[in-house]
Amino acid sequence: MNFRFLFFLLFFCSFIYSQNNKNYFFKPNKIGFLYNYANEKNFLFDDTDYYYTTNTFKSQFFYNLGNWKTLNFELVIQPQIQFLKHQLLNEQFVLPNEENFKEKRLRFTKLKNMNLYSIEFGFSINQLIIENLFLKITASVGLSVIDTETERLAKGFTFIENGSIGFTYQTSLKTALYLGTNIGHVSNFDFQKPNSGFNIVGFEIGISYQLK
Repeated sequence: MNFRFLFFLLFFCSFIYSQNNKNYFFKPNKIGFLYNYANEKNFLFDDTDYYYTTNTFKSQFFYNLGNWKTLNFELVIQPQIQFLKHQLLNEQFVLPNEENFKEKRLRFTKLKNMNLYSIEFGFSINQLIIENLFLKITASVGLSVIDTETERLAKGFTFIENGSIGFTYQTSLKTALYLGTNIGHVSNFDFQKPNSGFNIVGFEIGISYQLK
């Protein structure tokens, strides 16, 4: 069965179940959708060894964790798919002492499309700035699967880490818009080799809907 189809089928079923069961522990108080674009060519990283971009689509499920003084805290669960483009620009990154290094150089220096599937868990802090406008800071980690090997990362199980900051504007009692920026990293914590990983900076836009 196609992995992408299975991933979203399981997620859709769990979401429907949560909506139909009022006592279900994982029923969120808010749902949303977020789009993110990011790449390695930015003021923080700008690695000349490779080209890497990602277009990410996230479903978002928000769980209110409570308040402290003027701050609000949320758990955010984000199933997602990332459509990636990658190309090795510096073939010398693949060293001659590596097995089949010529074949790897030839394969990795070709522009390729890849997919990454992930479930990401975030912790958000929200601070009201002015009426209907909130500052939002989120730190998150995710469990992932990437479908293509590169010179920097093995195919298969991996992790994602993200930090984001942005603004949420409450457009109505039920809906809100979000605009922000993020820093991200993909690696497998040395569970497999190679594990140089990817670093990205990007922008993101989202919409959310209050359920209760």
